[in-house]
Amino acid sequence: MKPLNPLFASLGTTIFEVMSGLARQHQAINLGQGFPDGNGSPEIVAKAQEALADKPNQYPPMLGLPELRQAVAAHGKRFFGIEADWQSQVIVTSGATEALAASLLGLIAPGDEVVMFEPMYDSYLPIVRLAGGVPKLVRLTPPHWAVPEAELRAAFGPKTKLVLFNTPHNPVGKVFSAAELKLIAELCRTHDALAVCDEVYEHLVFDGAKHRSIMAEPGMAERSVRIGSAGKTFSLTGWKVGYITAAPALMPIIAKVHQFLTFTTPPNLQAAVAWGLGQEEGFFSTLGREMQRKRDLLAAGLTRLGFAVQPSAGTYFLTVDIRSIGYFGSDTDFCKRLTLEAGVAAIPVGAFYDGGLDTPYVRFCFCKDDSTLIGALDRLEPYLKKVNGAW
Repeated sequence: MKPLNPLFASLGTTIFEVMSGLARQHQAINLGQGFPDGNGSPEIVAKAQEALADKPNQYPPMLGLPELRQAVAAHGKRFFGIEADWQSQVIVTSGATEALAASLLGLIAPGDEVVMFEPMYDSYLPIVRLAGGVPKLVRLTPPHWAVPEAELRAAFGPKTKLVLFNTPHNPVGKVFSAAELKLIAELCRTHDALAVCDEVYEHLVFDGAKHRSIMAEPGMAERSVRIGSAGKTFSLTGWKVGYITAAPALMPIIAKVHQFLTFTTPPNLQAAVAWGLGQEEGFFSTLGREMQRKRDLLAAGLTRLGFAVQPSAGTYFLTVDIRSIGYFGSDTDFCKRLTLEAGVAAIPVGAFYDGGLDTPYVRFCFCKDDSTLIGALDRLEPYLKKVNGAW
């Protein structure tokens, strides 16, 4: 057999599938992969059921149902001050991952440099490299994961095509500050670069803070791509309904890639998401408050067990320092041991670095039922007492 695609042939199975597979095999409580317990918003599920019976089930428009594209544009203006024309600036995609792929494959030419922050969501690097992009990595460091200005400025240059990042940030729960967004915007304008921002956790920002979009920064509306997801906004991760809001000059080429990736997304799901995006603010803030409560529940429990818990300003995730309980091996080995021996699965943060990295940090997911979170803590407590630091 002739050689296959070398980029993908060299990749391992995603860490999420590895740890979830181990969790299933060993009946572990899965606090690794970021999917909520439950069946999502019942009101939106009901709207999808209605649309399945009452609306056409044939191909919807390639760019998405007009009602959803209109809802996405209106939602961005209402919550984040983003002015966008739904006809020329919004595309519906099959999830945020497809939105990222369509955007990056459309915008990056071979040899273009792409500024990215480590740790980063695991799909970013393969897509950038598939497009022929050259990653320029800027490392964030705990506990606050602040953007290092000097390193970021040094990463930008004449070949910089775009900066790719997500806020709120998976895996570490960082929310980019107003000053950090201002800095990124300044560098984009100075170097004539684009910004692609994964904002799928836009409504999961805690402690009274508000999400800010790079697209709303001065001079960025014409050079930004903003990605959202009904999966995260409405706890419907299996639906895979994403959406892109982009500058008018960027949208046509992104649409050309989209048409050959998935072409379209189930129309009944689109109709239901359109209804959801039009709901009152309380519909969105309730989920954020509930996730904050779950964060606090899990953080308190992990702290009581001896973990040094890092701050989480948003998303579904808490990061802990495993050295605080006397473990000085690799984060991957720790997660495997925890799954097999304690019956609780987590994700090693080192998996979110280029080529992998041994770190002292692991990520727990708190978007679960209280009974799941308490059950995990109940399993961890006797296990950690038994080990008693003697790893």
